[in-house]
Amino acid sequence: MGFLGVLVVLILIIVVVIIGLIVWVIRGQKNLVHSEELCGNALSQIGIQQASRWDALTALADLTKQYSDQEYNTLMDVIRARQGVNPNTPATEVDQQEGMLQQATSRLMAVAEAYPDLKSNTLYLKTMDSVHGYEDNVRMSRMVYNDTVTRYNRLVRSLPGSLVAGSLGFAPREYLENDATKANMPSMAR
Repeated sequence: MGFLGVLVVLILIIVVVIIGLIVWVIRGQKNLVHSEELCGNALSQIGIQQASRWDALTALADLTKQYSDQEYNTLMDVIRARQGVNPNTPATEVDQQEGMLQQATSRLMAVAEAYPDLKSNTLYLKTMDSVHGYEDNVRMSRMVYNDTVTRYNRLVRSLPGSLVAGSLGFAPREYLENDATKANMPSMAR
């Protein structure tokens, strides 16, 4: 094998290595995109559950109007201040929305305590049960989101994924915080 033969073999090896690197980068990018999309989907699920809770709280606020216009107006101000959650919403905003939901729920519980007729209203009880169900769904969705972010962050931060992630602009995502005050939340039970 002469010089020309060695050169052809060397060029073929270089082409195969380049093609292998391109395939590796494409696979890495696809894995990162897939994982990032799962994070966005998990966050959207939280948004859906939060929206359902807001709807239920709006219905409860409407019930309080019969008892106290001031409380109704205060609750509606909190409800109007809500923001939707989408796949690009930062984790801190999701946590902020949870805080607003807690504030509205606590306020509703206080109104119900002040007005026993409201607290015993069948529609109030059913709606509070649905709020409780939505809270459980949000809790579960938050756990799914944080688990999904863990898997995504591992791809972004560990080798060899970090080489692709860094060069293509993928960055670790934030976790949703565990709210210590939830342990002190009033019981939703009757």
